[in-house]
Amino acid sequence: MLLNSLLVSYQDYFETGEGENMIPHYDYPDVWTSFAQDSLMLVFLYAAIALLVILLAVGLFVRYKRPESLGSYTRTALSLAVGFAVTVIVTMLSLEFFDMQENGYVFDIVLWPAVACVAVVVLSIAAVYVASLYSKRAFCLAGIIGGSLSGASLVAVIACLCVYFASGDAESNNGVTVTATESLAMYLCAIGLITVILALAFLFGKKDKKGFDSKSIAYAAVCIALSFALSYLAPIHMPQGGSVTIASLVPLMIYSYMFGTKKGVFAGAVYGLLQIIQDPWIIHPAQMFLDYPIAFSAIGLSGMFAHVKALEKVPQVQIALGGIVASVLRFASHLFSGVFAFSYLAPDVDAWIYSLGYNATYVFPDIAIAIAVCVIVFSSKAFMKQVRRYAAPAKAAAPMQEEAQEALPDAQAPEESTAQPGTPTGDVSPKQQ
Repeated sequence: MLLNSLLVSYQDYFETGEGENMIPHYDYPDVWTSFAQDSLMLVFLYAAIALLVILLAVGLFVRYKRPESLGSYTRTALSLAVGFAVTVIVTMLSLEFFDMQENGYVFDIVLWPAVACVAVVVLSIAAVYVASLYSKRAFCLAGIIGGSLSGASLVAVIACLCVYFASGDAESNNGVTVTATESLAMYLCAIGLITVILALAFLFGKKDKKGFDSKSIAYAAVCIALSFALSYLAPIHMPQGGSVTIASLVPLMIYSYMFGTKKGVFAGAVYGLLQIIQDPWIIHPAQMFLDYPIAFSAIGLSGMFAHVKALEKVPQVQIALGGIVASVLRFASHLFSGVFAFSYLAPDVDAWIYSLGYNATYVFPDIAIAIAVCVIVFSSKAFMKQVRRYAAPAKAAAPMQEEAQEALPDAQAPEESTAQPGTPTGDVSPKQQ
């Protein structure tokens, strides 16, 4: 019965428009895509819960029975989680594209360049990581090439967006007109929030290790993928964008704590760009930046208290305080967007009151779930032991390496020379000298 319902939606359709502007209208619009999206979201939700329970249970057993194998098991579990995340992302994004095409919302000038940009960035990250396995020179060369290609593709997307906004289609498709005053206000708010986020990132990231290495890049890709996959597990969807997810921000928060606020802000911004493809509500350039890259780059500040010595013994408080600051800045970003871009949705209510109420409905519950999960995870001593290996300040890296070498068994220590003083230690004999 359900299969017939899905097939009948594609049985026949009629088209409107002419030439390239032909839009198909199906006999039963939104039937198969909406059904598939809602159904698969529940399937993936239950599958994610089951996978989490199984991995945790096996992990506890391995730790109890064979603690020396815990590291190997952790890598295996992480690989399974990433594979599951990729499956969720590919499936749900495909359905999202089908839904946009079915409703005539596919704007080729923006959508496909954005998809190509994401593909270039993902392939560049993979190439940089593979190159890092060979040599530092190969890593730097791949980083330069990958960064250049990613930057060029991003510039192309921005150029396409400028054309899209200049054409007026963004406003007309949403039935709204943004005044010059509202436009200026959004630009000023965006610039102000970018300044605050970057200032906090550099202020609290003074002790972070500088630059990206292969490990930080690999972990960034994994955490972004996990967060993006979890963002589809959203039992509550708001009518004009936004949702309450199942701890989708947790991987980004952990990454910020492990690798620092500067890298965390960067990872959050990349995640925000991916959100544009997932849930595109684009009316104005500044609104797009406020609702996506700026809002989620603020999540990268979650690790801002990782190096505060007064809270060193309570990492749960460190991540919770950082999460609160991050959520406030994210809320401010959505608030300004709602006031100056979406106030037309509530003509009988003050724009500030409407935006406050609407955005508070999903932003704070979403971050509250993420903070609660982080507090539980950060209560594990075994987890924190692994995390602090990466969260250590840059100046402390050298002493940590010395301690690691001192901890090596005698068999792994460098062999001491047994030659007598004054006796040559090389292969050349005194007569040959």
